[in-house]
Amino acid sequence: MVDDTDRRPSPDALLEAAERELRGKLRIFLGAAPGVGKTFEMLLSARARKAEGVDVIIGVVETHGRAETEALLQGFEIVPRVEVPYHGRTLTEMDLDAILARRPELVLVDELAHTNAPGSRHPKRYIDIEELLAAGIDVYTTVNIQHLESLNDIVAQITRIRVRETVPDSFIDRADDIEVVDLTPGDLIERLKQGKVYMPQTARAAIENYFTPGNLTALRELSLRCTAQRVDEQLVSHMRENAIPGPWAAGERVLVCVDEALRSPAIVRYGRRLAERLRAPWSVVTVETTRTARMSEADRDRLANTMRLAESLGAETMTLPGRTVAEEIMRHAREKNVTHIVVGRSDKSRWREWLEGSVANDLIRMAGDVSINVVSGREPAPKPPRGAVEDAAASGLSLRPYLASLAIIAGALALSEGLQQTLDVSNIGVVFLMGVLISALRFGLGPGIFTSVVSALAFNFFFLPPLYTFTIGDPESIITFIFFLIVSVVASDLTSRVRAQAMAARQRARMTENLYLFSKKLAGTATLDDVLWATAFQIAFMLKVRVVLLLPEHGRITVKAGYPPEDTLDEADLAAAKWTWENDRPAGRGADTLPGAKRLFLPLRTARGAIGVVGIDDDRQGPILTPESRRLMDALTDQAALAIERVHLVEDLDNARLAVEADRLRQALLTSISHDLKTPLAAIMGAAGTLKEFSTALDKPTKEDLLGTVLDEAERLNRFIANLLDMTRLESGAIAPNCGLHDLNEIIGSALSRAKKILAGHEIEVDLPANLPMLRIDPVLFEQVLFNLFDNAAKYSPAGSRIRVQAFAGERSVTLQVLDEGPGIPPDELEDIFGKFTRARKGDSVPAGTGLGLAICRGFVEAMGGTIAAGNRTDRKGAIFTIRMKLPSAQTASRDIP
Repeated sequence: MVDDTDRRPSPDALLEAAERELRGKLRIFLGAAPGVGKTFEMLLSARARKAEGVDVIIGVVETHGRAETEALLQGFEIVPRVEVPYHGRTLTEMDLDAILARRPELVLVDELAHTNAPGSRHPKRYIDIEELLAAGIDVYTTVNIQHLESLNDIVAQITRIRVRETVPDSFIDRADDIEVVDLTPGDLIERLKQGKVYMPQTARAAIENYFTPGNLTALRELSLRCTAQRVDEQLVSHMRENAIPGPWAAGERVLVCVDEALRSPAIVRYGRRLAERLRAPWSVVTVETTRTARMSEADRDRLANTMRLAESLGAETMTLPGRTVAEEIMRHAREKNVTHIVVGRSDKSRWREWLEGSVANDLIRMAGDVSINVVSGREPAPKPPRGAVEDAAASGLSLRPYLASLAIIAGALALSEGLQQTLDVSNIGVVFLMGVLISALRFGLGPGIFTSVVSALAFNFFFLPPLYTFTIGDPESIITFIFFLIVSVVASDLTSRVRAQAMAARQRARMTENLYLFSKKLAGTATLDDVLWATAFQIAFMLKVRVVLLLPEHGRITVKAGYPPEDTLDEADLAAAKWTWENDRPAGRGADTLPGAKRLFLPLRTARGAIGVVGIDDDRQGPILTPESRRLMDALTDQAALAIERVHLVEDLDNARLAVEADRLRQALLTSISHDLKTPLAAIMGAAGTLKEFSTALDKPTKEDLLGTVLDEAERLNRFIANLLDMTRLESGAIAPNCGLHDLNEIIGSALSRAKKILAGHEIEVDLPANLPMLRIDPVLFEQVLFNLFDNAAKYSPAGSRIRVQAFAGERSVTLQVLDEGPGIPPDELEDIFGKFTRARKGDSVPAGTGLGLAICRGFVEAMGGTIAAGNRTDRKGAIFTIRMKLPSAQTASRDIP
């Protein structure tokens, strides 16, 4: 009988249903091609809902100029679209914030696969819909079958057109309803000819290329199959939520049951043929019971090969833990709405079937409406090599558990002899029974049964009259002996089962804990090397294998990590790894391709495709991975692949950020050059031209004024070019300060003298203490820093204002400050002001600059080991720039003094 718990609703299904209740409902109108009437049908359904009193609004609907579609918009509230500027144009997108603020019951969002304009909150429209659903708003939307991500390659093969805008299948799977809007190829082509889909010129080209009868028929079949699969999944979910035992034969499903028997490959092939005839999905399962733990290595390898055969034939493979095979299979079949079960015929003799039962017979008794296909397939047993039987017997039998069991029996006998005077003979048997339980719990079924038989004989020999013989004189003693033997054997069997189940539970718990710790470790790693090292070590630790990880680099697959680290690959291994990378399939030892390689190579893949290859090997003979270890390997590699992809995505994001920054700098540089080169050149050319053409007509003061203009603008141009060169040297790392001990007073005086013309319209105040210590700096670079600060102060301060230079010494550093009386710096720009091509907000009266001067100041100061910061004065309006330079140590000072 199936356990009563199978009649309860599935907890997972109930949880999914509860989560769906908190979200809005999603209905997708699916079409095989453009023009079948998805938007029209969506609007008709929305009108019906509006007539029922539902609050319906339109988020975005594309009518494409079709009059009948535009007529259906009448009466609906339409949310105005938001304008998004893009490359000099204005694009319109759905106003997501307005819809969320309006909070209707239902919103219509056309063209699910649409890509939003750059600058929108989300890059894709389906992500907008996810936010609406999360807010509890129902959504109607439309999409064509060619936009499904999983069908992208198939559609491209059919139509020879690659669709760039796609929607993940996981989003479609979350839809509450999918309605197919179907139209025959002939009717759709007729609509095209009538101009109801495209303009006449476009329609003719579409009919000749995309909208051919063959293409439309294939796309129509894809859309119908997709919807049928979704309906089938909804049926299974409904049955799980309501604990309906099933099956409901709305769609055929085939379940193939295999074990380690030789006939299992034949059963798998039969199941494949049955599924093909029924055009049904199929899966292959094996049930893991207490007997599984006692299987030999040969049986495990045979079962692993069977499961690999099933995967190669296209089946979904699973290993189900359970107490009994038949009950677990029926539970799984009812949960998955299976209609056909394929199982092998029992090879047991009649008396063994009577004692142990038959899986096929048990399934037939419990089947109900499920069809049971019993296959009598046989495959010849492989002839064992000479000496293999003796080796197996020698390796499979260990005397240590039996000797330990004898010691347990001796202990029970000694304890019973001591208790003989106080206990009845029937109670003494409990002492021996305890020894049986200890032996079975410690060593398993075989030693437990051995202990049962020997304990029964010892109990008879030492405690049942006549003593010290195996003869039983009292009929009651015979009954006691028989029941003692039966109870001890049954107790031994039950105890060994509990032991095996406990061991399996501990192993699964240990595996789960290791997987959790591995995922936690990967989540905390930030570099690719750390991820690869953690992955290699974890796979080697959990599977007891040698591991090598390979990733693509410069068009080749190369070794990036391994455990142990000194392991190397030979030519056969490299060829297998390359084949695995290029074909996204396993290769090498135990695989169908290049089996001569020492290692087995498996692809590391994510939803975006293969990202690398992992190779494993060990010193054992035969296949490396059993079904259980293959599942563990898949779990480890899936986590590792996601972690590697995460690192790559972070790198891609950084590269994209750098590319954006480089593009911004390039635009700023072009703007700066176009203005800051053009302005002084225009002034120079204008003044020089005036001097040349009107030299005789100009008086001496005018000529001197024009020559002064030429000189001033030439100096300005020279400063601009010098700044560009300095920034180039900083970016390339070519700045190497020539530091030595220098007097700060002299450098400040030199910088003021050099900036005399720039500072001519300002009052300069210098406050430097007489005992200011010497600093270890580069005088040329430091003078340029001060010149740039003076230039900046003069540029942003009004004429006649005071520019103050002050310095003071601390215990470990000297602080130099340049203060002006300009408008100051906006607080949000205090740090950004040192960026390349960054200029503070200023009025029209402020001369334009390149935005490089302060960036060069920071670069030069930091190259000399100091810091520079910007701030605003507290005593009045104005900016303050503070430079802090460390005082040289006594050893450094003595070395630098000549």
